[in-house]
Amino acid sequence: MKISARNVLSGKVVSIVRGPVSTEVTLEIAPGLQITSSITTNSADALKLKEGSKAYGVIKASSVMIGVDD
Repeated sequence: MKISARNVLSGKVVSIVRGPVSTEVTLEIAPGLQITSSITTNSADALKLKEGSKAYGVIKASSVMIGVDD
């Protein structure tokens, strides 16, 4: 897989919550560390996602904000 995004996180699919239009996919990228993405259900079907399978979280953002408490 070659892509331009620099933030690619390898993980294991631990949860798939399918809806009629969108599907929530949760990846475990490290022990106890998970990320969740909302993708179209058509995309989830095309990727043939299954719990326990390997997948990648690809993060592409033009800006990332940082905040702190007052």
